[in-house]
Amino acid sequence: MRHCTLSHMSDWPDARNSNGDRHGYGSGSAQPEGARSMRHVQRGGPSAPGQPGSVPRQPSYDDDVYDDLYRDQRAQNPQGQGGPQGDYDSGYNTGQVYGSPAGRGNGPQGPGGPDGPPAPPRAPKPPVNWKKRITWGLVTFLALLLIVSVSTYFWADSKLKREVDLSKVIERPDGGKGTNYLIVGSDSRAGMSDEEKKKLHTGSAAGKRTDSMMILHVADDGGNTMISLPRDSNVMIPSFKGSDSGKLYPARNCDTTTQVCKKLNAAYGEDGPELLVRTVEANMGLRIDHYAEIGFGGFAKIVDAVGGVELDIPKGFKDKKSGADFEAGKQTLNGEEALAFVRTRYALPGSDLDRTKNQQKFLAALANQAATPGTVMNPFKLYPTMGAGLDTLIVDKDMDLMDVASMFWAMKGVTGGDGKSMNMPISGFSGGNVVWDKAKVKQLVSQLNNDEKVTVSSTN
Repeated sequence: MRHCTLSHMSDWPDARNSNGDRHGYGSGSAQPEGARSMRHVQRGGPSAPGQPGSVPRQPSYDDDVYDDLYRDQRAQNPQGQGGPQGDYDSGYNTGQVYGSPAGRGNGPQGPGGPDGPPAPPRAPKPPVNWKKRITWGLVTFLALLLIVSVSTYFWADSKLKREVDLSKVIERPDGGKGTNYLIVGSDSRAGMSDEEKKKLHTGSAAGKRTDSMMILHVADDGGNTMISLPRDSNVMIPSFKGSDSGKLYPARNCDTTTQVCKKLNAAYGEDGPELLVRTVEANMGLRIDHYAEIGFGGFAKIVDAVGGVELDIPKGFKDKKSGADFEAGKQTLNGEEALAFVRTRYALPGSDLDRTKNQQKFLAALANQAATPGTVMNPFKLYPTMGAGLDTLIVDKDMDLMDVASMFWAMKGVTGGDGKSMNMPISGFSGGNVVWDKAKVKQLVSQLNNDEKVTVSSTN
């Protein structure tokens, strides 16, 4: 039974080479064996003659011969190769390469092994270079910050709608010190759905008109000034060149008897931003350097993007046309309520003049809210706020993103108390129009052109 089992385990042809060595399982040749391992291969015995380090020739798988060989080896080597006394040596290769001298590598007799010399001590780890780590961390952070900043700049700059060509404005006055921005809030309904028009009480009138106008003077050495221009200002519309046709149109003279002229917002309605700039420059004598305009929808979206604006309303009022319905006291206005607040005039005693005061008051609160760390440092607020504003912001062709930023920070400073905000000086009314005080306007323009502190005040 035992011989039968072994013959099945080693069922392969018996062959010999020219030297008489057997191939296959149990071969004593120095060449490597096949993929299957033999039942027993004796390692560590004496090398075959003339072949240092070779595997000794193995006996055939005859159990009687195998047992005799095992007893002879035990008599010659009572310690047992590679193990403690009395242990059975299976001859299994534990990792040594055939023929390699004992004690090399990381075997039992190598350095650090149970029968070898102690392993040399490991070299101590160098101390952590915190200065280097911090330096590299800072460099990485600054690089990422630069990439984000540059990407944000180009993204925002690409959203600017440079549609106003101030080079078409004719007969312009000389410029002075500082920079003058004409900031316009229009009743444009572009991009608004019917539901949004109904919700914001904007109506569905075609085209667009100016709903508010301001001049922001940014001085070279500080002392910025914001001047609200009533939309019902009594002004002469000067001769102009059509922004689209290029045709020259004559001036609209005032009534010589009543001195009633056109309303300022009529200039915008007749030929757009270019004629509005031409009219402001002709009636004031102040050169406008840049133009910026935002519509109803954009204004409401900015307010919602910053999470609403807190405002203290001293006296409650209602206005059916704008949809305003406010009680007195502190309250947070959303986009819809904010738009109603800045548009209301019929419910106010001073009509358009009181409305300009409310507009300045709200802009101060909005600018402060938009510039808080909670908005600037929070990308989930900053990017929606920038996107809401830039999506509907129309500027002149020479205005870049740095000019927009300068305008915003100057507006924030003025409305926050760092500068002067005022209405255009007026002398009275004519035919329902607001009449400017020409002497005070001339003095105001002189102070602005020379970057002097504005001492002129409104009469209201």
